[in-house]
Amino acid sequence: MHKKLDRRQFLKQATIAASGLIIPGCADSPLISGGKALYEISLAEWSLHRSIFGAGLDKRNWGSWENALQSDPRSVLQGSVDHLDFAIIARQFYGIYAVEYVNVFFFDRAQDPTYLKEMKTRADGEGVKSLLIMCDHEGRLGDTDANRRHKAVENHYKWAEAAKYLGCHAIRVNASSAGSYGEQQKLAADGLRELTEYCHQLEISVLVENHGGLSSNGQWLSGVMKLVDHPCFGTLPDFGNFQISDTEHYDNYLGLSELMPFARGVSAKSLSFDETGNETSLDYPRLLKIVTEAGYSGHVGIEYEGVQLSEHDGIMATKKLLEQVRDLI
Repeated sequence: MHKKLDRRQFLKQATIAASGLIIPGCADSPLISGGKALYEISLAEWSLHRSIFGAGLDKRNWGSWENALQSDPRSVLQGSVDHLDFAIIARQFYGIYAVEYVNVFFFDRAQDPTYLKEMKTRADGEGVKSLLIMCDHEGRLGDTDANRRHKAVENHYKWAEAAKYLGCHAIRVNASSAGSYGEQQKLAADGLRELTEYCHQLEISVLVENHGGLSSNGQWLSGVMKLVDHPCFGTLPDFGNFQISDTEHYDNYLGLSELMPFARGVSAKSLSFDETGNETSLDYPRLLKIVTEAGYSGHVGIEYEGVQLSEHDGIMATKKLLEQVRDLI
C-alpha cells in the first residue's frame, strides 16, 4: 500500500511553483438521468503542470522545450510533483475521484507495462476513475502530407492502448491542419477518421478539443464532427480555448453551444478569480447552463491555468465555483 502524501509539503511546493520560483464500447455522451447530479467534477492534470515541470518548463522558448521533450522526455520533469502521484493528489487533497491525464508527463512510458501498472494501481487504490489521456506533440492529424498525417495517426495508437489498459474511455487529440477552411476540415477529418477506426477496435473514443487554429472555431470543428460521423468520435469542449489566432477570437458561448451536441467531456478552464470567487474572464453560470441544457451530465474537468493563485488555490477555487453553480442551476 502506498503511503499518504505529506499534505503540508505538497501545499508548500504548489505555492512555490505558482509564484514562479519553480517553474469500454465507445461510451455515448453522458446524459442527465433522474436523481443524478447535473455533472460530476474531475481534475485535469494540466492544472499541476508547473508543479510537475518545475524548471523544466521554459515558456520563453517552446522550441527548445519541444526538442527536449522529443529527445529526452524525462529531462523536462523537474518539478516537485511526480506524475505517478497525480491520482493520489486528486483524491487526498481535493476530494476528486476522477482524473484526466496528460501524455507529456509520461511521454516515453505509454508502452511501459510496469509504469502503467503502477499508475493503475495507485488510481485504483484511491478509488479514482481514470477518464482519458490528453495527447499532444504526436504530429498533426490533419497534416497536408499524407505520409506525415498517417504517421501522426500511428503515433496516437500507443496512447489509445494505454488508455484502454488504464480504464479510460477516451483519448483527447488535436485537429491541427493547414490550408483553406474547407481543406483543413477535409484533412483533419481524414486523419481523425483513420484514428477513430483504430480506437473503435479498442472501444476507446477519440475526442477533439478546441485547441487553437481553426479547431477554436466552433462551426469549423462541428463541421469536422459531421464529416467523420463515427460513434467513437466526439468533442471535449474547453471553456477558454477559442483563440483562433493572435488577432481572431471566436465567441466562447457560441462555440461551446456548437460543440456540446458532440461532447463526451468538458474542460472548465480557469485563470483568475475575483473576491467573490467568480472567474473573471468567463461567465461560469452561463457556460454551465449551456452544458447542462445540452443534456450533458458527465464530468466537467478542472483545468486551472492561471498565475494569480497558486495551483492548489486555483484548483480549489475552480472546484468551489463548479459546485456553487451546480447547486444553483
